Amino acid sequence: MTSTNIATTTAKEIASEFLPRIRIYKDGTVERLLGSPYVPPSPHDPQTRVSSKDFTFSHNPNISARLYLPNVPQNQTQKLPILVYFHGGAFCIESAFSFLHHRYLNRLVSEAQVIAVSVEYRLAPENPLPIAYEDCWVALQWVTSHANNEELDDNKEPWLLNYGDFDRLYIGGDSAGGNIAHNLAMKVGAESLFGAVKILGAFVSHSYFWGSKPIGSEPKGEDFKKTMEYKLWDFVYPSAPGGIDNPMVNPAGEDALSLAGLGCSKLLVCVAGKDQLRERGVWYCDLVRESGWKGEVELFEVEGEDHCFHIFSETETENVKKMIKRLASFLV
Repeated sequence: MTSTNIATTTAKEIASEFLPRIRIYKDGTVERLLGSPYVPPSPHDPQTRVSSKDFTFSHNPNISARLYLPNVPQNQTQKLPILVYFHGGAFCIESAFSFLHHRYLNRLVSEAQVIAVSVEYRLAPENPLPIAYEDCWVALQWVTSHANNEELDDNKEPWLLNYGDFDRLYIGGDSAGGNIAHNLAMKVGAESLFGAVKILGAFVSHSYFWGSKPIGSEPKGEDFKKTMEYKLWDFVYPSAPGGIDNPMVNPAGEDALSLAGLGCSKLLVCVAGKDQLRERGVWYCDLVRESGWKGEVELFEVEGEDHCFHIFSETETENVKKMIKRLASFLV
């Protein structure tokens, strides 16, 4: 498949659609109907004074990231926490290089004073799950390969070598990215990272979890199966064992590992009052608390807001500031 963003309308035959996000044509091209435009990195963002640059760390497959560095004095010797971030977009739209996530990471990095590595994982449907999970695992291992290694080579990033504190390594994401952060935390609990580096904390924000049975006020009966959240999983992961109850989307699904195995020391679960995924986030937080996990877990809710409001909002409203400040305080 080849992909285009907001392609010119033609008479091509449509093979399938996942509206309002994606249209797939019979010639194999994919048209992304939603998503913010690509923006280049900035050596010095005028609003936040955060620097950013892109780095390709894997060529087969091709995986890259956008790195962010807060404005630090040239003679600073104190190391900074590291955040490996996974963007949202239903696993099929958006990008680490998109305007929305670039603006959001600038805001967060400035407030938290962390180095951020925003992973450009491959998208469905051209690259169905579990490819995004695999790409993000490669990215996390690449980041940790800089620990205890001061030698610069072609696949090493100077910002991570010079400024990164690998005793304060975090992962996090919003929406689909929150789902990725959860699944990578589970994988870290079962497998070692490069150099035996540990993850101090993870945040899962407005995260995409679902299952075959509704909870709380979610739609019932056939209406439940018509929800975007229900239909999305089969679109992005058609070969998922167990379908919508696969443990990667349903942490309480059949064959799911105990959440006591989460491979981090603290967890922040963020929800928004008007978000369709709110109850799943609260449910996930309760599952972690009931699992016997030894870490610290906190639920943080912003009432009166919708899904990923802190990313979509053009202005820094009081609630956006509240959200950014809470994430920032978690990352220090």
